[in-house]
Amino acid sequence: MNTTSDQPLIQLRGLTKTYGEGDSAFQALRGIDLTIQRGDFVAIMGASGSGKSTLMNLLGCLDRPTTGSYFYQDIPVHELDSDQRSLLRRHALGFIFQGFNLLSRTSALENVELPLLYRGMARKERRERASAALVSVGLGERIHSSPSALSGGQQQRVAIARAIVTEPSTLLADEPTGNLDSHTTDEIMELIRKLNTDRGITVLMVTHEDDVAARAKRIVRVRDGLLEPELTPAV
Repeated sequence: MNTTSDQPLIQLRGLTKTYGEGDSAFQALRGIDLTIQRGDFVAIMGASGSGKSTLMNLLGCLDRPTTGSYFYQDIPVHELDSDQRSLLRRHALGFIFQGFNLLSRTSALENVELPLLYRGMARKERRERASAALVSVGLGERIHSSPSALSGGQQQRVAIARAIVTEPSTLLADEPTGNLDSHTTDEIMELIRKLNTDRGITVLMVTHEDDVAARAKRIVRVRDGLLEPELTPAV
């Protein structure tokens, strides 16, 4: 997807999300305005129930807003149906989760290949691209290992390789270090930082850890379905 340098990658205006109807309705988001430029690294923080997970689901095209607009480059995501959102996810977005979400009975290589298989890519090209992605995250010697033979940090590296193998414009990370010790957290955050700085991948990361959020370029806090004044991490 090509874009001009001054065009926002993501633009949210008046975004709301309501669950349920009538007396049981709950407004998880109450009017979000947010602009994200290509190459941003944004940490999204907030207490449980603040709306941050709902916001992340909308940004990841996993759900539609109730009202308001969401533009990904010039694509009106708020107008897309589920199949169109799925197509956008497949071609523009990569996902990293706290729980790794790897298939336990397959190798690291086969896990990373999976998004390319869904695209219908030929086996030879799938293998080459998946191998290159694993090399890029420092797992070139473990491509045939199963998740059970890898440490937590190595499993998260496999998950990162799977997220970037499709060459996404945007990486969405949901508590990517939540299951890791402090040393491994540093390693994973440095890897994500390099994907942002060296490859120009835009990163949107949900975290509850202040020291992890401090690695981002911007910190967005969600409170009661609204955004608080934005913070810039100390250099």
